[in-house]
Amino acid sequence: MSVHTTSFPMGRKMKNLFYPGLRQTENIHYQLSPEELIADTLSIGQGVLSDSGALVINTGRFTGRSPKDKFIVRDDITKKTVNWNEFNIAIEPHYFDIIYKKVLNYLDQLQDLWVRDCHACAAERYRVNIRVINEKPWSNLFAYNMFLRPTDEELVRKDSSGEDFSPDWCVIHVPELKLNPKECGIRHENVSLISFTHKIILVVGSGYTGEIKKGVFTILNYILPQEKNVLSMHCSANVGKSGDTAIFFGLSGTGKTTLSADPGRNLIGDDEHGWTENSIFNFEGGCYAKCINLTEKNEPEIFHAIRSGALVENVTFFPGTNQINFEDASVTENTRVSYPLHFISNAHEPAIAGIPKNIFFLTCDAFGVLPPISKLTTEQAMYQFISGYTAKVAGTETGVTEPKPTFSACFGAPFMPLHPGKYAQMLGDKMQKHNVNVWLINTGWTGGSYGEGHRMDLSHTRAMITAALEDRLRDVEFENHPVFGFAIPEQCIDVPPEILNPRNTWKDKNAYDEKTRYLAGLFIRNFEKYTGGVRDEVLAAAPKFDL
Repeated sequence: MSVHTTSFPMGRKMKNLFYPGLRQTENIHYQLSPEELIADTLSIGQGVLSDSGALVINTGRFTGRSPKDKFIVRDDITKKTVNWNEFNIAIEPHYFDIIYKKVLNYLDQLQDLWVRDCHACAAERYRVNIRVINEKPWSNLFAYNMFLRPTDEELVRKDSSGEDFSPDWCVIHVPELKLNPKECGIRHENVSLISFTHKIILVVGSGYTGEIKKGVFTILNYILPQEKNVLSMHCSANVGKSGDTAIFFGLSGTGKTTLSADPGRNLIGDDEHGWTENSIFNFEGGCYAKCINLTEKNEPEIFHAIRSGALVENVTFFPGTNQINFEDASVTENTRVSYPLHFISNAHEPAIAGIPKNIFFLTCDAFGVLPPISKLTTEQAMYQFISGYTAKVAGTETGVTEPKPTFSACFGAPFMPLHPGKYAQMLGDKMQKHNVNVWLINTGWTGGSYGEGHRMDLSHTRAMITAALEDRLRDVEFENHPVFGFAIPEQCIDVPPEILNPRNTWKDKNAYDEKTRYLAGLFIRNFEKYTGGVRDEVLAAAPKFDL
């Protein structure tokens, strides 16, 4: 075990380490380095090193998020502000009290705890201080990788009360604790639970580290738009050498991490950002990238980030070696790696940049209907943002084994506690104010639906995005899609022109037309629940076809 069990930088006191009710466990491993956390994980037999030096672990039963087991306490703060739905599931305060007590009792029984103080939000004005308490050293390594890392001086900085720097929120992760669903008011033995009154996130019964990350993202999506007038976004972002910022919206598996890791541009972040009056900033200090079918050729930055200090989840090795087999999905399609942002050679430091010039909506269209690239009007952009169409890619959630079409408002409904109209209105206002170009990018299927067609070629997608970023589509001719109305370029450098119009890629044109009408109907039916709070111009951007 680590030798730093009770040693705190610059005289930091144990009394400030925990919330009331948790006894002072003797072996508290506080603010350990990645090397120490890796050594602790290896010493308890819960991980191995890959041939590149990365720590490889298995998260157990849960290899993806469990959105139906995520709850928000319905209390005086949240009852009238949270948009209660199938993702924002309410739980009564007395159940939080029961679960929290069980968590504290469980922590009291553990011989070792790993504790880390960290930040969210690269822009200091909006910074949220977080304390993460872990049952496992490898999940504390995840927190080190994914959140912003304060200096020793920041940890002991005095606030107005004269006390040491203290957390705004606390995250407690205990994957081995199993709860009684009936007693705790939940569905299963596991739960992810947020209390805005207590400012605590509990992740119980699941080893999947993404639950920690998305718990913090959820609270930021509640706090920042309401209290700070900051648009919180489920997006990646990068910036060019001329200072032009681009953001990429999309759910897991649509290519946010892959497409924003561009060697010709600096990476601001790969998943979560805020948009202020004059800047974009990253919420996180690291990246959490999918690594299924990862290759050095297609994704060199991510490939080379898998080294000492990186945490790789649920992969297998080639027999008799410690070389990761990135093609093997036998454990899960949702194989992941977390690493600090500075592992990317072109990371933008600090992770703050100017107002975006281009916005890309990434969708993984399992029907093979949508164009690989199209330009949207402001009203079409609003319609598509509120719709949030994509396909859930296998493995990103428990029980999803193949692409499944879905609509996720704001391209991140499971993490958005407020009504989607709030985020959409903020985005629309910013797009119009700054005259931002908006593009829809289909990273899904072409030449047919899933099972018949094939996935978009990554090199072609990169070429189309590069052309948009470099303003090389300004003078080309566009044609409007007959149903969705998107403007489709008729040519793009380094892209075969026949793939730009998706209908041309299908052998059976009538089959394409039929599938297009079907998908358009899904859009229209999904949008019915938003019609009451949307302007007529946005409603007019709906797909149009003759039933």
